[in-house]
Amino acid sequence: MTKPATHIWRLLKWGRTLARHGALRGIERDPNTPQPVRRLTRLARFGAFQPREPDYAAAFRDIGPAAIKLGQTLATRPDLVGEDAARNLLSLQDSLPPVDYAEIESQIERSFERPASDLYSHIDPDPVGAASIAQVHKGVTSDGRTVAIKVLRPGIREKFAKDIATYEWAAAHLEALGGEASRLRPRLTIANFKRWTNRELDLRREAASASELAAAMKGFHGYRIPEIDWDRTNGRVMTIEWIDGIKISETQKLRDAGHDLPALARRLVLAFLTQAISGGFFHADMHQGNLFVRQDGEIVAIDFGIMGRIDRRARQWLAEILYGLTTGDYRRVAEIHFEAQYVPSYHSVDEFATALRAVGEPMRGKPVSELSVGQMLDGLFAITRDFDMQTQPHLLLLQKTMVMVEGIATQLDPEINMWDVAAPFVRSWIRDELGPEAALADRIREDTQTLLRLPSLLRRLEEKFPPKGGAPEPPPLPKIELIWERRQRESRGWLGYAGAAVAGGALVWAGSLAGLFG
Repeated sequence: MTKPATHIWRLLKWGRTLARHGALRGIERDPNTPQPVRRLTRLARFGAFQPREPDYAAAFRDIGPAAIKLGQTLATRPDLVGEDAARNLLSLQDSLPPVDYAEIESQIERSFERPASDLYSHIDPDPVGAASIAQVHKGVTSDGRTVAIKVLRPGIREKFAKDIATYEWAAAHLEALGGEASRLRPRLTIANFKRWTNRELDLRREAASASELAAAMKGFHGYRIPEIDWDRTNGRVMTIEWIDGIKISETQKLRDAGHDLPALARRLVLAFLTQAISGGFFHADMHQGNLFVRQDGEIVAIDFGIMGRIDRRARQWLAEILYGLTTGDYRRVAEIHFEAQYVPSYHSVDEFATALRAVGEPMRGKPVSELSVGQMLDGLFAITRDFDMQTQPHLLLLQKTMVMVEGIATQLDPEINMWDVAAPFVRSWIRDELGPEAALADRIREDTQTLLRLPSLLRRLEEKFPPKGGAPEPPPLPKIELIWERRQRESRGWLGYAGAAVAGGALVWAGSLAGLFG
């Protein structure tokens, strides 16, 4: 178990890095920052030269690989870090200097326990991409197929485990302050971040995700997932079909190649909706570097380390919310939030519907280019505070991906109207999934399953029922001993008081990072 002094030392280094990039200024000025954290950040930046404009992305990049991933996660949480910080973090690119090829080849051979030459006839020593967790090399298999070979950076699993333990410790201390910090649930944010990164650190899971998504999208024309080479894939190495194409961000090259950019934009949006709403399993890292367009116009996605899931009940709520916003039925959108228990029942449905109207009406019927995303987010997060809505961590990946898809679609077609593209799809899905025939089929299926389970249900009558509502049961959180609890257990002699004073002073530095979650 990591000692508090170790966490404090790490936070000390990270806090000073944040201060050098001016990344503590926003925390200090945010009216929602707890007063103890605000005081600590003032001390944390003491003596540091701060640039006029804070650069959160650069700060996280300097801190290291785990911080890069955390920064990308926090980019979807302006309610936690503030709108300016979130916007800046969206520019955070997951790239690092490459590891020497000799280490990569050694990693391949250790993981397969055989020479790399037995698996590949050639591997290009210069990587085509080097990210915080892994890097990718182009290669040719021993049977002559051109592939991409993704290899974990040596020691990266151990590095992430250490850093995430400190994130958990800092988030637990922040949440213990109560108030707004408790409502935003930073511990759950870190718990989800830990789960997502643990998936990325096992390349077998990524390969399985790619395979599952390929099967789910098989009937969607014009969107494809590369094939996995399972014989050359394990926990530290993944081999996948090589894709030749133009990056979807290179719009001029796409035009020169004769592609219809507005059509690509619409297809990308519909591909995402098909994954998220129809299947409940979606590619949650759909940034511009992970999407290519082939010569025949087919969109190909790569990099499946981050995937999202939404259960059927939550998908139904999501579809009705989207449809209600597109049609202006704010009353129904409000009702869904109460049914899902996203909003506590002591609030008024009508008042919540009016608040939603204030956010939704300015967006309807306008192209993305004319919308102020900042104003929209300000309105949405004001609603969450006014109506005591707790953060729904199971929807964070969905929110992040929607922002990515919207950004790419707008770049391809500045005049695209996301609501107009989404409405027919959502309307059709609601009709198929929530219409009379679907409701009857669901009732027959559910009643039959209930009858079959009846003997077991009777025996388990006294067991705790699963929680109701739209959010799945939160994962178990690690027990974090708070530093003031530790002090209570320690001696109250003069040495104990001196140690407590030193620990309390060190928490000044802990606040510099913990403040990012508040």
